[in-house]
Amino acid sequence: MGHILKMDPVFKEMIWGGHKLRDVYGYEIPSDHTGECWAISAHKNGDCVIADGEFAGKTLSWLFANHRELFGNIEGDQFPLLVKIIDARNDLSVQVHPNDDYAKEHENSLGKTECWYVLQADEGTKMVMGHHAEKKEDFIKAIEEDDYDRLLNSFEISQGDFFYIPSGTLHAICSGSLIYEAQQSSDITYRVYDYHRKDQDGNERQLHVQQSIDVTNVPADIQQEKTFNKEETACGTKTTYIQSEYFTVVGYQMSGENVIKNNAPFQMVSIINGEGTLDQQPVKKGDHFLICSDHTETTFDGMMDVMITTL
Repeated sequence: MGHILKMDPVFKEMIWGGHKLRDVYGYEIPSDHTGECWAISAHKNGDCVIADGEFAGKTLSWLFANHRELFGNIEGDQFPLLVKIIDARNDLSVQVHPNDDYAKEHENSLGKTECWYVLQADEGTKMVMGHHAEKKEDFIKAIEEDDYDRLLNSFEISQGDFFYIPSGTLHAICSGSLIYEAQQSSDITYRVYDYHRKDQDGNERQLHVQQSIDVTNVPADIQQEKTFNKEETACGTKTTYIQSEYFTVVGYQMSGENVIKNNAPFQMVSIINGEGTLDQQPVKKGDHFLICSDHTETTFDGMMDVMITTL
């Protein structure tokens, strides 16, 4: 029997956050402006604590540093991935993330490629992905003239949509979204536009205009796969949403017992709906687990939807 580690999430209050993390998932959140649940993270800005078992009370970063054998002995000085749930009661800033090379040089960090699975979306909810500038000088001019209505590419989203957001992609999660996000373990965000909104002290949030200009892909490459590989399982379906150089994300809709093999250095498991058991231990919506490399197969049983992210 290998290691299945339940994680205690870390919560982040945000100017744009709400209370769906409590209302939908039952989390004890710090306030009604809670925007992010860092569900499985070893990042220094939100290092999750292991909830039970022999490593209870230890952080995920500690485990990665001291027991690399549980992660397939992968190389690197930090745990590479991060899973969040994001509640956007209001619009997030229009932003962009750097690639590994730029982030290493300027921030001493990994870059940030990410993806989103839409857990819920209010009617008419939109997202921003990409822009309409064909040349860098057009992109810069639109920023200088505050002409974001014409610059930004926005569209409506629905529950069950999936989007891949490579580094260099201008984007924004918008009001009414509840998002499952898998990403590189990075907290580097360059804000190019924040609607001129002010905090309680009357200050606008810091922007990173020059960095955004530096790293944004122009023209935008926003072609997205609209169909995903779906296959039947013993009891339900398996949908492969993305297989990239940074991560693989697979969703399961389960209606009974399914045995899932672990051929990866680790599996990041999130119960996004329903309830059941995981190797006969009760699990429910909002629970998150790290399955280590020494646990080669796991028996899931129940009526539940599960997201699994791996390298």
